[in-house]
Amino acid sequence: MSEYVLQMKDIIKEYSGNRVLHGVELSLKPGEIHALIGENGAGKSTLMNILFGMPRIYNSGGFSGDVYFEGEKVDVKTPKEAMELGIGMVHQEFMLIPSFTISENIKLNRENLKHNVVSKVLGTNLKTVDFEKMNSDSRRSLDEIDVSIEEYIKIEGLPVGYMQFVEIAREVDKSNVKVLVFDEPTAVLAESEAQSLLKTMRKLADKGIAILFISHRLDEVIDVCDNASILRDGELVAAKAIKDTNVVELAELMVGRKIEMVQKKKKYEEQSEPILKVKDLHVDMPGEQVKGINLEIKKGEILGIAGLAGQGKIGVANGIMGFYPATGEIVYQGKILELNDTANALSKGLAFVSEDRKGVGLILDASIELNIAFTALEVQERFLKKILFFKMQYGKSIRKHAQQMIRDLDIRCRSAHQNVGSLSGGNQQKVCVARALTQEPNLMFISEPTRGIDIGAKKLVLDLLVELNRELNMTIVLTSSELAEVRSISDRIIIISDGKIAGELQPDDADVEFGLLMSGKSLEKEEAINE
Repeated sequence: MSEYVLQMKDIIKEYSGNRVLHGVELSLKPGEIHALIGENGAGKSTLMNILFGMPRIYNSGGFSGDVYFEGEKVDVKTPKEAMELGIGMVHQEFMLIPSFTISENIKLNRENLKHNVVSKVLGTNLKTVDFEKMNSDSRRSLDEIDVSIEEYIKIEGLPVGYMQFVEIAREVDKSNVKVLVFDEPTAVLAESEAQSLLKTMRKLADKGIAILFISHRLDEVIDVCDNASILRDGELVAAKAIKDTNVVELAELMVGRKIEMVQKKKKYEEQSEPILKVKDLHVDMPGEQVKGINLEIKKGEILGIAGLAGQGKIGVANGIMGFYPATGEIVYQGKILELNDTANALSKGLAFVSEDRKGVGLILDASIELNIAFTALEVQERFLKKILFFKMQYGKSIRKHAQQMIRDLDIRCRSAHQNVGSLSGGNQQKVCVARALTQEPNLMFISEPTRGIDIGAKKLVLDLLVELNRELNMTIVLTSSELAEVRSISDRIIIISDGKIAGELQPDDADVEFGLLMSGKSLEKEEAINE
């Protein structure tokens, strides 16, 4: 019996003559949590697609090298074969059916059945679905990862953070899993939820399940993993025991250069006029409801919005931009902004980078250049030229602009013609940012701007936001589950709890103040209680 549950040896993969994996090796023992890290485009997803038997691998010529599972050579050609072996995967892009309930998604293709009057006579093929058992199993799986959301509600309309938990619960519910791949599982989670998930991973590992953990949050890798393999440009550049390394070394191995911290911008003028006033805003966003907030956003500032998942922080920008039903009063540059009208908000100089890049931010089967130009084309009629009585897209101008954005944001792609759906998750996120910037907005709402982006690209995006704010005096409202990210570039930060503003803090305020406000408490109240 092999000491390894999984071994991948000398894995080579090419797409149209372009080699994307160069003899990669990976070994995993039962009960081990092994990190697979690298920049977007380093080859992590391709390696996992090979392991999971994804069709795109075999539809493009297959791969060379050997895969061993529990000591035996295997040739996994479909996800079904992988699951039968005992390989599970929590995908970065959600594999959920919106019209199904949480329970139905968790139990998809593994539904619990029970006998009825007919099946007892005519055979088991006529059994009916045992919804009570499905719900109880799903509830147990959700409880195991500390998720309190009801198992009987539908996926459609849930915030992306909850969708991620459902993906994880589905894998936890399986009884035969021996290897579990987590592909950026904490990217959409707030820090407290992420810590809960890391504890769940350790519990699973203690039961003997081997875990492959793909993450750009290197502090989480250090906290929970036993070993790490680092890929760069399709090559295995290092394999490290976590006890022998640190965040800085892992980051530098990933990007091949020294990493410096984001340079914070100059302080904005606190006396500057508000560019946007929010009065009694209510937003009916499932799982992220806003319950009446008052807020002034100063011209030229970077305002951070933080809070735990499900407390309403995501709902603020979505409500102002018209993506979910909202009531209240919004005054933008001295004029009333009509709510529930996304096109109107965009036409007035507001831009929005959604936290849901797949569902809202992108046209996945369209080219990079069209995605970048789309909103500016539709709302501002940019990149158009008039021919007689008709307005036509000026393709050369669109392409030139897209190529510039590709260079500026380091979007890893073959060309501006490439479909966005074929890009890695991090590069898709960069296209979302490019699309918003193309509108040349006065005020930009950005929700989870670095979700799924590696540490090198994360610095690039945050530096870009600082540069836009400093050089163009662009007002930016940054909503993020990563508190360190918000604190690194914001001028001030508001904390949302239970749909309301719990308080306002400065980036350098004490950690305990952030923790208390995010839990719905305040330092003053806690000190009073302790006295």
